[in-house]
Amino acid sequence: MSKIVILGAGIAGHVAASHLRRKLDHSHEVVVVSPNSNYQWVPSNIWVGIGRMKPESLLFPLAPVYQKKNIQYEQAKVIDFWPEGNMEVQKPFVTIEYVVGEKKGQTTQMTYDYLINATGPKLAFDATPGLVPGENGTYSVCTYGHAEHAWEGLKTQIDRMKSGKKVSIVIGTGHGKATCQGAAFEYILNVEQELRKHKVRDMATITWLSNEYELGDFGMDGMLLSYGGTSVSSREMVSQIFRERGIEAILGAAVHEIKDHEAHYETLDGTYAHISYDFAMLIPAFTGHGFKAFNKEGSDITPKLFKGFMVVDADYTPKPYEQWRAQDWPETYQNPSFDTIFAPGIAFAPPHAISKPRKSIHGTDISPSPPRTGMPSGITAKLVADTIIDRIKGKNTSAHKGSMANMGAACIASAGYGLLKGSGVSITTFPIVPDFEKYPDTHGRALGKTFGSIGLAGHWLKLALHYAFIYKAKMKPFWWLIPE
Repeated sequence: MSKIVILGAGIAGHVAASHLRRKLDHSHEVVVVSPNSNYQWVPSNIWVGIGRMKPESLLFPLAPVYQKKNIQYEQAKVIDFWPEGNMEVQKPFVTIEYVVGEKKGQTTQMTYDYLINATGPKLAFDATPGLVPGENGTYSVCTYGHAEHAWEGLKTQIDRMKSGKKVSIVIGTGHGKATCQGAAFEYILNVEQELRKHKVRDMATITWLSNEYELGDFGMDGMLLSYGGTSVSSREMVSQIFRERGIEAILGAAVHEIKDHEAHYETLDGTYAHISYDFAMLIPAFTGHGFKAFNKEGSDITPKLFKGFMVVDADYTPKPYEQWRAQDWPETYQNPSFDTIFAPGIAFAPPHAISKPRKSIHGTDISPSPPRTGMPSGITAKLVADTIIDRIKGKNTSAHKGSMANMGAACIASAGYGLLKGSGVSITTFPIVPDFEKYPDTHGRALGKTFGSIGLAGHWLKLALHYAFIYKAKMKPFWWLIPE
């Protein structure tokens, strides 16, 4: 009988646990270890950040759901990895530390037959001095708690505008290597519409501050889209949206300090500048958690498991941008040194960025890290779960495969909340990682499968997906019919 331990209960970890439990009989253990007590549907955090949803609308407690589905749940955090066991414990294990209750602060050795690392990223606010959510006028929408606090800050500014004071709002990325531009893009459009609803839009300047080389990069090197009966670049589409909404943009900028309601940044041409603000929402850098790994004798073998994030079946050979290939990206999300360890979603180390890397003339990295959120997290988690299920059942010893270089993704970016006046930017991309050998004339992607549109239908679709995926995450009847 097998024991599968899943570290993390975000999209990837929860999806993996759900499929494992559904397809394996109860003689096999499925264990989820997470420091968080709640599941949250992260894509809806932006609506919490404008006061259009309460956190309760996008979260639910994990323990009752897992208990009902016979999934063991430990509210704890992982400390280190022992993939060979040690002299006392002969099986592979991870050391975990409990974070609540009578066991708080206690550690234990959690053994496993299969391990899924779905710990996601560390929100590295500390990589930018002064970038602390809720302090100095800066906020975040990375968690529901952050987003709720962001709405409090935004509401204060709306009240100031209603009293006749003009304000400056800055939204974007707070580090030269930050990713998740999509969340910031959604938030800036929602904030802009919210100001119009409150009839104070003329009292605010809204600025997009981003490490992107050009608008619409999104950490994916931009896209050529089928849009409105023609072909346009994502740069052209986003530029048009920003022009229509009066949003200014500062691009190619690495924020290096937040101080006295000012974001200090460096641009690619080496210019040092700052922008003053009354309210700022800046996405931090995402990093690995700094885990350590040890062999049976206790020697450090961290490089076998981690390059910041977890090492998987990617080609990590250092090579210049011109030699990057779609085939560099992983297919099985399996660690090459220990084949019972997997890392789907954000937890795996990408072989390189997707967008072309750029540095300022001073040598500062200013280009987005690759996104691996949302749909790719769910798809890769299911692939990993199916691989483990097949191995346990002895049906198939080969791994299920799915590279982001041959995987499509659909993204519905909210452009404003409202049942009649809402809007959404719907974008599908195939493949996520561009393949310039297969699609040399359309910027590495299939034009017929890469398209965009904007309108009320997009808002309705994103709202429908919110409820569908909450239903799915609660593992209600026939939840598995809803695709990842």
